[in-house]
Amino acid sequence: MNGYRVIGDWGTSNLRLFRVEDGRIVARRDGPGIAVAGRNAEAAFADTVAPWLADAMPLSVTLCGMVGARDGWVEAPYADCPSDVEAWRAAATGFDWRGVPIAIMAGLACTGEDGVPDVMRGEEAQIFGACVRDPALAQGRRLIVLPGTHSKWALVEDGQVLAFRTVPTGELFALLRDGSTLGPKDSVGDTAEEAAGFAEGLARAGEGAVLAGLFAARAMRLRAGRSADWALGYLSGLLIGGEIAEARALLRADHGVTLIGDARLSDRYARALAVQGVESHRLDGDACALAGLGYAGDMLV
Repeated sequence: MNGYRVIGDWGTSNLRLFRVEDGRIVARRDGPGIAVAGRNAEAAFADTVAPWLADAMPLSVTLCGMVGARDGWVEAPYADCPSDVEAWRAAATGFDWRGVPIAIMAGLACTGEDGVPDVMRGEEAQIFGACVRDPALAQGRRLIVLPGTHSKWALVEDGQVLAFRTVPTGELFALLRDGSTLGPKDSVGDTAEEAAGFAEGLARAGEGAVLAGLFAARAMRLRAGRSADWALGYLSGLLIGGEIAEARALLRADHGVTLIGDARLSDRYARALAVQGVESHRLDGDACALAGLGYAGDMLV
């Protein structure tokens, strides 16, 4: 049997491990996120890979994400920006587990022009993976946006992440949807009414009325006959539109915006950017993360 390597993204909510043989992903295993595994991360990892260990021990393991946080398995320090893929790779934290070399990739840290620090863990693998998959992204100045719970806006120049900004749009949306009087609890989602609400939310954000506009999600249901689906789409459009409006200064980067993430959320951001007259193209987040981890794993062995 040929040897194999393991690469994985271990975030707050999920553990995703991939078995790589001869440069190809041949199997996948899922496990609990760091929020659940916590200080029992080693046991959670062992349980998740147990079926593979029955065949043979891996040649190496390369992980990114919250596994390297202070409350993760082993803390991995942040690499300071500006950072390219080689500096990121060199900043990995390595240790031995049952005779197998494990590398936990560093996160990235930067300080904004306002002196406020910012950090990321996991998204850097997607950014560098995108540059590995498409070398054109490592040329000139690029703006790479990673929509999600904590959206990242990264300024990349000639393959170096110069700086980035985090906007917790996804977390705010979840809090409003699930824990406020504004969020509809009976929405189905992905309907024509939801799409109409999203478009109206984008328009309202473009007027600069994000905070004041939030209550309309409730008032329009009570007084204007809008549906729960409309209200959910409206909140999404208002928050995403507000995020993009705040990032106008960053939108001067060459070549438009590269979106990295899942298809549905990236499509929403593409629509919001188009309203602002900004072109974008989309890359699959999983494919980029695996490319980044695969490159790092190859170089670390």
